[in-house]
Amino acid sequence: MKTREQIYNNEAADLLRNISMYRTLTEEQIARLYPGKEPVIKNLLNHLKRQGRIYINPDEQRVSITADDDAKIDFGLLSAVWVLIDFIDKVEYHFAGDFPVKISFFANMELYEIIYVPNEQEILINHAVSGDTKSEARRIIIIDAPEQIENIDIPNTSGFCTVTPDGVVCYYKLE
Repeated sequence: MKTREQIYNNEAADLLRNISMYRTLTEEQIARLYPGKEPVIKNLLNHLKRQGRIYINPDEQRVSITADDDAKIDFGLLSAVWVLIDFIDKVEYHFAGDFPVKISFFANMELYEIIYVPNEQEILINHAVSGDTKSEARRIIIIDAPEQIENIDIPNTSGFCTVTPDGVVCYYKLE
């Protein structure tokens, strides 16, 4: 007979990895990162909270390692997690990226990068990515408004999207 630790050890380690890596996630995002395992994940969150290993903001339903992490929310990263969730059934591995990439992931034997371009920051992000000519990653660009698309020139862009705070993703593709 397996102990609780043996049953949940891999899920707990992966859950802590994701919370540590992305700093702050909503409870809904966490549940959707583990499709079909929602009850297990909810129990693990409660267990980790009781152990003092995570912080759950009861007002906002956000999960962080510490209350300080919850206070320093990267809304671009939260948006990127919603995009990642749209592909989660195909994702083989995902990890936080370095500026300007928010998240990188492997799916269908290809590397994808999710980049957030805030309104009026198009030139900065274009410049930051322009020197990366060797990357073969397919890029998904999160924007605040569709009007930004004409000002963005990032190589290997597969598409653009907007993300609402509650996780509704709307995709756009260049014609």
